[in-house]
Amino acid sequence: MGWQQGLGFTDRLKNIQSLTTAYQQASSSAAFAEAQAQARQCENDAYDQATSKEEYDRICQDAIDAAETSTKANSSHPGQDISSDVEFSEEDSTLGETIGKYTGCFHHFSGLHSTIFKSKAQDGSIYAIKVTVPHMMTAPHDAQREIRLLRVASSQDVIPLIDTFNSDEGRLILVFPFLRFDFEHLLRRDLVTASQTRSILRDMFSAIAHIHKMGIIHRDIKPSNILMASPDGPAYLADFGISWKEGDPGSEPTDSKITDVGTTCYRAPEILFGYRKYDTTIDLWAAGCLMAEATVVGHRSLFDSGPVGSDLSLIHSIFQKLGTPDENSWPGVHVLPDWGKMEFYPFAAQSWEDILPGASSKGRDLVQQLICYESSQRVSAEQALRHPYFSTS
Repeated sequence: MGWQQGLGFTDRLKNIQSLTTAYQQASSSAAFAEAQAQARQCENDAYDQATSKEEYDRICQDAIDAAETSTKANSSHPGQDISSDVEFSEEDSTLGETIGKYTGCFHHFSGLHSTIFKSKAQDGSIYAIKVTVPHMMTAPHDAQREIRLLRVASSQDVIPLIDTFNSDEGRLILVFPFLRFDFEHLLRRDLVTASQTRSILRDMFSAIAHIHKMGIIHRDIKPSNILMASPDGPAYLADFGISWKEGDPGSEPTDSKITDVGTTCYRAPEILFGYRKYDTTIDLWAAGCLMAEATVVGHRSLFDSGPVGSDLSLIHSIFQKLGTPDENSWPGVHVLPDWGKMEFYPFAAQSWEDILPGASSKGRDLVQQLICYESSQRVSAEQALRHPYFSTS
């Protein structure tokens, strides 16, 4: 057939790679060789049966979509232990540091503005003890505001705040349930199926919809801030340390918010160009980046901020994929405070099929509706929950 003569080896290999990833994500217990063999067979069938390049691509994409909706019993790789060392022996419970009424507290993680300990109570409950020193924090980090907004945001999809108290040396302590996993850990180790990923993303968008209804901007949506006790969920939105709400005594004025928020490759373009009147839509951009990372081949970040997290590297990466914006693709871009400070190469936009190889058509469509230069065009979290991606059974 004539159309087959124009189909190069690279085109066929790209579909085989996308199909292999889709079959592995459908059941993370599948060995790579098994998934690749299934992918090669599917691609060969598409090549033999199709009467045009368009039909060939459609058959391959339909197979990817079908793989995403399939579920298998085993959701983890054989031989990989996804358990955590959160269990304590009876001897361990008498050791460790005492923080307030919480005994046997063992160091778990140290961040720039807080330290997390884990502690097991007599009833067997395990707590995450977050130790902060408010007078050492710099804006936008604010532990007192975090407590206030967590109380406002309390819901089934937001990490529960169990206790707070002041300790010695000006320390402020926040107590949460200790959850074994974060989404970043599961993605990096390829420990979630497509079905589990969809469930986790549904919980994330439910949390975002709820806090946005409360007028809260999270400002740091990323995989490591989505926590769960099991890959099967439920998932909770965590870490409100830099969140914002109009009228909160610790939040900046509405029209002069801090732009140094968010984490590297999840930062929205408007704040990269100094726009201080941003709103909840920066969370939607970040959620789109997160979803793309969760559904794309290899779970790579959608955009690359370089080895040191440079804003310029991130801008360059965004423009390379979405195209360098102008007044047509991003109305008002030229009035952003930092827009005219540099001249950018005029990149053409890539296709979303090339940007998100191996993603399902429904997942790709939702990401595309979230990753928009014009913030008003990004679908809300409530709209995202009604997207066909989440109605897949």
